[in-house]
Amino acid sequence: MFTGIVEEVGAIAAVRDEGSNRVLTVSARMAPELKVDQSVSHNGVCLTVTKVLGEAYEVAAVQETLERTNLGALRVDDAVNLERSLRLGDRLDGHLVQGHVDDVVRCIDVRDENGSWTFVFALPPSKHLLVPKGSICLNGISLTIARLDASAFAVAIIPYTFAHTTFRSLRPGEAVNVEYDVLGKYVARMMERR
Repeated sequence: MFTGIVEEVGAIAAVRDEGSNRVLTVSARMAPELKVDQSVSHNGVCLTVTKVLGEAYEVAAVQETLERTNLGALRVDDAVNLERSLRLGDRLDGHLVQGHVDDVVRCIDVRDENGSWTFVFALPPSKHLLVPKGSICLNGISLTIARLDASAFAVAIIPYTFAHTTFRSLRPGEAVNVEYDVLGKYVARMMERR
């Protein structure tokens, strides 16, 4: 379980395929503090640390993860949002995030608002799970839906988030991982059963 508050932006140091899996070596300040079997969110995807290599560590993404997320597109030197799992008793500064990506959507516009930024995204397949002013997790970042209309949704990004996440390099046309609010998913599921 995560909060969607990015701890640091790491960098992909190496990528290799092992069968249908992709092994990512991630360079990060937090690496020396990690242990094998810990969960770390990578652009919102929960992956298990399989090896610690000093200032870097390895994780493996299976075929299903590569098909459902943007991790398969990561290359050497790409930035990646990182967050270690929530510990019981910690503050929940974002919202409850499982690290299980539901959809991938494309950024369609970036607007500089003279002190903040608005990022606009195409509506995802499960658009019924979006709620104005509701929580959403994009590339592992807990955000609030600022605008929702028939063709797109937008989030507002404050300067701190812009400077300390991969939003600073996100451009129109690029894909982001989406995890919908877990409470909303359960409510939607219960309504389907009625």
